[in-house]
Amino acid sequence: MPEIPAVSRRLLLGGALATGAMAAGVGAAHAAPADPAAPLPAHSPRRGNSQKSMVNVPFDVHETVRVGLIGIGNRGSGMGEGWSAVPGCRVTAVCDIRANRAKSLADRLVAAGRPRPAEYGGTADAYAKMLRRDDIDLVYIATPWEFHYEQGKAALEAGKHVVVELPIATELDELWDLVDTSERTRRHLLLAENCSYGRNELAMLKMAHDGMFGDVTNGHGGYLHDLRELLFSDTYYTDSWRRLWHTRSTASFYPMHGLAPIAAAMDINRGDRMTVLRATATEPKGLADYRERFIDRSHPSWKETYVNGDLVTCLIDTAKGRVIRAEHDVSSPRPYSRINSLAGSRGIFEDYAGTSSTGGRIYVEPDHGGHSWRDFDAYRKEFDHWLWKKIGDDAANNGGHGGMDYVLQWRTIQLMRAGLVPDIDVYDSAAWCSPVPLSVKSLAAGGRPVAVPDFTRGSWVNLRMGLDSRESSMPPVA
Repeated sequence: MPEIPAVSRRLLLGGALATGAMAAGVGAAHAAPADPAAPLPAHSPRRGNSQKSMVNVPFDVHETVRVGLIGIGNRGSGMGEGWSAVPGCRVTAVCDIRANRAKSLADRLVAAGRPRPAEYGGTADAYAKMLRRDDIDLVYIATPWEFHYEQGKAALEAGKHVVVELPIATELDELWDLVDTSERTRRHLLLAENCSYGRNELAMLKMAHDGMFGDVTNGHGGYLHDLRELLFSDTYYTDSWRRLWHTRSTASFYPMHGLAPIAAAMDINRGDRMTVLRATATEPKGLADYRERFIDRSHPSWKETYVNGDLVTCLIDTAKGRVIRAEHDVSSPRPYSRINSLAGSRGIFEDYAGTSSTGGRIYVEPDHGGHSWRDFDAYRKEFDHWLWKKIGDDAANNGGHGGMDYVLQWRTIQLMRAGLVPDIDVYDSAAWCSPVPLSVKSLAAGGRPVAVPDFTRGSWVNLRMGLDSRESSMPPVA
């Protein structure tokens, strides 16, 4: 077991610690907090005899990566075409409970000159039948959130690597089970966190690791997106699945888009880790107000009661004394933002705030003075990640969300074809998704802090590569 470094003064002063093991999330399942202000403990199960860490485990080399898709709604449909556009990747099977969606995607792939994939659908267990195929190396899952854990675990058990849309699971025991199943099956499961591959996010990461912000002390990220019209649409989210989550959970559903890039810049799970989370939430006013103004009384939503706060904020401490603020709000009228801000002893970057073409603004010493923001343009050009330099044009032509979807897909296939270690692993994926259940736990306790589990079981103390990867090439296609 790696040595656990000294716990930060911030954590000690907050009354969070009884032993060094509790701060590391180890052995805290039965430890009673010393006082009411102490964090609720985290359960960290021991690694089973049949398990080994997946840290720094490379993919086996795949000449061609064969992909099977589960879930072909709005997200899965577009990503299906993206996977097929990556050199050395072939979509071999597609699945949706609505069989016509699988057929529609298969038709579009054929029209684009791709081989026709096998089609599965019509029943809730159709995906399980697809997973029995021996011509699938990677499974991509884009179903509603409540199915991610079950389908992700089934894919691992079937011997496939897995990419899962956000979140990989919604409960702590499910997150742990996915970690354990990945370690036992020796297959990678990773969160499809496309925003980690955003151009600004990767440039910010490089700047942080090059010391441009000095000692990084805090970051702010989230998902602020006015989805009210889409949430009440009768066609956009099948069976209104996403709106219904607002009737049954108080969680911060989707902070990962902003949290993950900040975590990467702070080397979370790669020299630092998240230790304590506390959550607050505003009253759930937005959806009910929108319904009152715009939705006919005959609509089924009028039978619903919304319990999810409009703005759910998570404050997260790290072992090195840093603070992350992660926010989620899809119920309020506002322009889109993932916030994406990082600060340290020598400067700060803020995204979604500037007037430049990048949307970012910056202030770093000694370059700047006079308490005046500067445009991010020149810095993004200087610190542009090699992935965007290499495939930026292809990304713009083949992927959504400004190209970062395709960068995620291209990089995943390249890693598998070249036999490299993934940029995002199951431990990152579990940690980034843990605010979903932890926010529920904290809110239920009146905002009391809760301990964040150490999904790496101690390996977080070791510096290692991640999204700050060294440049490499896509192997040639035979």
